[in-house]
Amino acid sequence: MSVALDAVRAALRGEAAWLVGGAVRDRLMGRPLGDIDVVVAGDVRAAARHLGLSAGGPAFPLSDEFGAWRVMGPDRAWQVDLCPLRDGSIEADLGLRDFTVNAIAEPLGGGPLLDPHDGAGDLAAHRLRMVDPRAFPDDPLRVLRLARFACELGLAPDAATVAEARAHAPALERVAGERILAELTRVVSAPTALEGLELMEALGVTAAVLPELSALAGVTQNRFHHLDVYDHTLAVLQAVIDLEDDPAPHVGDEHAAAVRAHLATPLADELTRGQALRFGALLHDIAKPPTRTLHENGFVGFPGHDTGGADLSRTILTRLRASERTRAHVADLTRHHLRLGYRVKERPLDARGLHAYLRACDPVQVDVTLLSVADRLATRGDNAAPAIAAHLELARQVIGPALAWPAWRAQPPLVRGDVLARELGITPGPALGPLLAAIDEARYAGEVADEAGAVRYAAGVLAEG
Repeated sequence: MSVALDAVRAALRGEAAWLVGGAVRDRLMGRPLGDIDVVVAGDVRAAARHLGLSAGGPAFPLSDEFGAWRVMGPDRAWQVDLCPLRDGSIEADLGLRDFTVNAIAEPLGGGPLLDPHDGAGDLAAHRLRMVDPRAFPDDPLRVLRLARFACELGLAPDAATVAEARAHAPALERVAGERILAELTRVVSAPTALEGLELMEALGVTAAVLPELSALAGVTQNRFHHLDVYDHTLAVLQAVIDLEDDPAPHVGDEHAAAVRAHLATPLADELTRGQALRFGALLHDIAKPPTRTLHENGFVGFPGHDTGGADLSRTILTRLRASERTRAHVADLTRHHLRLGYRVKERPLDARGLHAYLRACDPVQVDVTLLSVADRLATRGDNAAPAIAAHLELARQVIGPALAWPAWRAQPPLVRGDVLARELGITPGPALGPLLAAIDEARYAGEVADEAGAVRYAAGVLAEG
């Protein structure tokens, strides 16, 4: 990222411009430099185009209303946002920012830092403090950003900032869903995500942006659980985070590298599959409150919370303007998160059992297997130790075939549907689907290997009725 900073300094030499926000803060903290924000006193459009031309990357407007421009480095290696100076001076501009640690400016042409609100002092004290009480009513999203910065940077908000943020948390209901999702993703993706979520709950943020998650608090479960649904959900999320850090104890040394690579794969909405798995952990039991059932014997159950949770998670992510791929992915995680547990008594699964599980969970067969492990590890009521051991035994058997499943699924079929219909003397139609599925299962089990064998096998299925 120093390449980007060098490019900015070279292109804007002679301009009245300042490095501001996270770039200054992160350099003071010794953190890797992320995206760069620059305030320009002159013509922002001209400065952005000049930077783009000199650096060899595109420049484009971000906002007609605020006059901001973005420049991307070659091959999108870096990103610089250029904004116009507000209220006539850099000091006044800094006074409009959210937190003191983000209200420090460094002149691009050199010179001492401009720090009118003692953001450097707050960094040294590990403190997160608002610049002005107007920060939150000016933009209620800053209440959620407070939780995000706290967990990402390891800073503790001071009492006055907490009180002001809490007072304006309800206004988050009026903030655009995509802005909420961007900040929530940062919280959920942080190594200390649970601290961020706990601060969100304390500030009243969760009630405003994820009321369904707040509704899990106090929902008691059966004797196989040691936590209510809310605390269990956080425990599952922590188990997912731990699994991301070191999958080997749960999936075996031979699959750990492949699992890490899988979780690092981009999915959608700038989420990796690992980040999406964290959302799956947050939402996997989201339908437990409306499905909670007290049976005559006093046992508490949640019938249908998996399928109901799939629908509810989709509703939530639609409200947050997530892409269809993210909505479908998290809904599938929720829908299938119990499936491996249902098969524990059948372990070890034979080839047909493996095929049935993988086919049912496709395309989240790896992800939901990991979610089921995290869910099981976070469930420590009666009979926990043997139940966890049995579940992990099955998960270790399944994870290798789950990783290999996409390559298996990509193979051409042994026989096309029209050819099968002709060979069997049947009319092409819906009846072909079950026959082709039966052939695929038999192929996975090693019982058929070519077109002729597939036709004979299908003929036998038909003969059996």
